[in-house]
Amino acid sequence: MSDTTRRSLLTQLCQQGVSRVTDLANHYDMSLNGISKHIKVLEKAGLVKRRTIGRTHWIEANLHKIDLVENWFKELKSIWELRLDKLDEIIKK
Repeated sequence: MSDTTRRSLLTQLCQQGVSRVTDLANHYDMSLNGISKHIKVLEKAGLVKRRTIGRTHWIEANLHKIDLVENWFKELKSIWELRLDKLDEIIKK
């Protein structure tokens, strides 16, 4: 999730649905091999699934895993909001 290209790929897959690797690569100024490496990282994290039909590789977002990541980010955000609220209280005293 720390890489902007991977976040962008996930966004595309969530918005457009299942896509061919070559179609995903057309949106970026990098080689097909470079995009494939990003996709492999997302696969390893369980955030996308690959299906191969002949020579065509289809990539699909794993929405269940993405929901887990989103919930984790929400928890982190609420923790930081509590800390910032506490800091605000201390500063106002």
